[in-house]
Amino acid sequence: MGRNILIYCGIDWAERTHDVALVDDSGQLLAKRHITDDAAGYKILLDLLAEYGDTAENPIPVAIETSRGLLVAVLRTGKREVFAINPLAAARYRDRHSVSRKKSDPGDALVLANILRTDMHAHRPLPEDSDLGRAIAVLARAQQDSLWNRQQLANQLRSLLREYYPAALAAFEPWRTGLCRPKARELLRAAPTPTCAAKLTRTQLTAALRRAGRKRGIEEEVGRLHDAFRTDWAHQPPLVEEALGKQMLALLVQLEAACTAADDLAEAVEEAFPQHPDAELLLSFPGLGIQLGARILAEIGDDRKRFADARGLKAYAGASPITRASGKKSSITRRRIKNDRLNHAGYLWAFSSITASPGAKAHYRHRRDRGDWHAAAQRNLFNRMIGQLYHCLQQGHRYDEALAFPAPPDEVGTAAA
Repeated sequence: MGRNILIYCGIDWAERTHDVALVDDSGQLLAKRHITDDAAGYKILLDLLAEYGDTAENPIPVAIETSRGLLVAVLRTGKREVFAINPLAAARYRDRHSVSRKKSDPGDALVLANILRTDMHAHRPLPEDSDLGRAIAVLARAQQDSLWNRQQLANQLRSLLREYYPAALAAFEPWRTGLCRPKARELLRAAPTPTCAAKLTRTQLTAALRRAGRKRGIEEEVGRLHDAFRTDWAHQPPLVEEALGKQMLALLVQLEAACTAADDLAEAVEEAFPQHPDAELLLSFPGLGIQLGARILAEIGDDRKRFADARGLKAYAGASPITRASGKKSSITRRRIKNDRLNHAGYLWAFSSITASPGAKAHYRHRRDRGDWHAAAQRNLFNRMIGQLYHCLQQGHRYDEALAFPAPPDEVGTAAA
């Protein structure tokens, strides 16, 4: 893409104010401003850019150390390229201009502007994702965060129950997602201590299960819980047990909120994701459902020009290995600098595709037979699957098992005979 750019802008952002610097092709500082983080400050910035030749057809590129926020949203209007520079990379560029390690906000804005002046070709602008794609990204990431938060609180609650209430852990063990289940939370609310739990009658247990939404197999479940709560367990002193029960109830309130947030955000994702044009294609891949497909879309976006080829996407996802060579030493290791959210979604995708796709299962077994550990084999499978996803998105084709994992030549010959 040809450019006729003579002015470059760098913005050092902060919570309340931002520093702006404009430089020309020779590196000369043309202007600097200190603006506030509000509508008035944004107008000053846009007026400054317009004063130095910023137009809708030929906007001035901007470098900033974040990809989020209202300031970035204002700058991304129109065709302007906004470059989110990694703060670590900006710190290395700062050393090119001064070895005294001095630092200032106006100086950092100047460094960012010079990054575009000298090395704009080495940095990628923010992708031109659609508004719907960006909205799905917000919901999918929030839902993923809520799940992580829910699990963290559940782990804290489990650790607390181990200190004084092992009967509850034994009673909830057969339930999938244990402490996060509504019936587990309802029972803990009804009996915050093992002493209270031992006094629960079958009628009270039945009422608690019904309040939690249980409709079938209540009698058998009540009998099991009744026996579990009355089993002989060690107890804390009464006052200590009561205090721990109050602590547990306070933590239970947080877990309730986290569970509600996770469920509400999951519903929001289920409503928004199917509306996206790429949803049908993503869901055609084995192992991808609405929630996981939304997470994949959230991280790769819907800008087809974002990745030059499949190798770029694989590296971004952390699926492809990296080679480190120096002198006579050379090693191939897994990639540590990656999009962690996409890499986590890829791990779940590969895990579920093993049971959903015969070809994926065969590929995984082949890697294990060659000596790969479980994680390495899954990473290799994810590497292959995300490469296929890139091809399908570029070509607009749905997933085809026969093309994705073709049968070996000897099997084809046997079938033909």
